[in-house]
Amino acid sequence: MLLNQDFAVRAVVHAGAMAWVPSPTPGVERRMLFRIGGEKARATSIVRYAPGSRFPAHGHPGGEEILVLDGVFQDESGDYPAGSYMRNPPGTSHTPGSAEGCVIFVKLWQFRKDDDVPVARRVGDGPVASWPGVAASTKLFDNGHEEVRAETWERDAAVEIANPKGLELLVLDGSFTDGTEFLEKHTWLRLPPGRHLKARTGARGARIWLKAGPLLQDNICEF
Repeated sequence: MLLNQDFAVRAVVHAGAMAWVPSPTPGVERRMLFRIGGEKARATSIVRYAPGSRFPAHGHPGGEEILVLDGVFQDESGDYPAGSYMRNPPGTSHTPGSAEGCVIFVKLWQFRKDDDVPVARRVGDGPVASWPGVAASTKLFDNGHEEVRAETWERDAAVEIANPKGLELLVLDGSFTDGTEFLEKHTWLRLPPGRHLKARTGARGARIWLKAGPLLQDNICEF
């Protein structure tokens, strides 16, 4: 399966308006944003766990990156409520599920081979920066190749982000326009290198997850 596989063009998916598609595991559904491959794939998705659902134990040879959007995600390491951000490096394994149900944003098989540091933290933990148009920005991860941030953009504000290497965004709440279309909750946007973001928020502002760096890492895990 190929979905938004051309990294040279702008890609946008209004996932909040999409139907949920069943996965092979009962009670687990997804909205696909990017995919190269079948069930084993480089993939970016929004995934919903019904209460009491659980995936069988499995490994992540290519790594797994997760942001919990709603509810409580669980595995052997503990409970991760909404706002939790995790990175499970290549070679890790777990048995994920949710007793009460949850929604997560997840990226698979997109780690560098040398990206071996596990991460588990909450959005808002650690130093918070701000600048015009951005009320709060928390750095979630930075390895010199990619930087991941969670930001709160002020209402009715102009926000500009330089994009020399590649940029990926997920709207967590609120809305903005990039001059091309209106992006609201759970809209995913990916911009190729050199296409800078010029955004204008709506009356409620916006909360954003963003990743700046190569859209497909060099030294990426093979599959």
